Amino acid sequence: MAKTVLITGASAGIGKATAIFLAQNGYKVYGAARRTDKMEELKTLGIRPIALDVTNEESMVACVEQIFKEVGSIDILVNNAGFGSEGAIEDIPMQDAKYQMEVNVFGAMRLTQLVLPKMRQNKFGKIVNISSVGGKIALPLGGWYHASKFAIEALSDALRMEVKQFGIDVIVIEPGGVKSEWGNIAMDSLIRISGNSAYKDMVKGAEKSYKKTEKNNSEPIVIAQLIKKGIEASKPKTRYSGGFMAKPLLFLRSILSDKILERLIMSQTK
Repeated sequence: MAKTVLITGASAGIGKATAIFLAQNGYKVYGAARRTDKMEELKTLGIRPIALDVTNEESMVACVEQIFKEVGSIDILVNNAGFGSEGAIEDIPMQDAKYQMEVNVFGAMRLTQLVLPKMRQNKFGKIVNISSVGGKIALPLGGWYHASKFAIEALSDALRMEVKQFGIDVIVIEPGGVKSEWGNIAMDSLIRISGNSAYKDMVKGAEKSYKKTEKNNSEPIVIAQLIKKGIEASKPKTRYSGGFMAKPLLFLRSILSDKILERLIMSQTK
């Protein structure tokens, strides 16, 4: 029987590409997002759009219960919903920082809690958490975003060891640069929050660097293919990385000291 997949943040970018790719490869896909109108076209591919707000408990419970009612279980959860709240740590209102963690961390972990009992019962399950190269390397002006992805990395590692005994795999995906609306939203946030603050010169450098590199970003299908590879492996890796500059950056993180890496990063914001 076809495995049932719930993909959050399926209205655009990596989530949308993954929903389409997995549906084309025989999976029963539920694409979840707040903007269900953005997923109408997915219906023609057999994808079931479902409303979901990962900051709302009732919405998350209703989403999971609806899928359980319709097909019995969720075999694979892809925690993809997320965004980047960019700006200097001094400038970002704490309310915004908390919302960043609510979407990127607490929403993902609450959905995980909701699907795990059925997975344990079935002695099968795949939890795929979309992290980032930014879950291993922190850049200036993105502190709260990086904090959320560092948290996803740690929670995934702990969860993997907890649920392995029940036949459940936890897989981390670490994208590098990927073409999506994420970058423009993050850059707009950065300019709005810190564009006229004491950090404005650093913002200008970051904006210049972003514009210079964004044209090289990979298509979202690259990450969709990694996700498929992970969920179909009999013994999946703990982490898969892909997209523009993902592997080179992770390699540099592994061999450079903190101070040398920081100097390299700061050279890109001049």
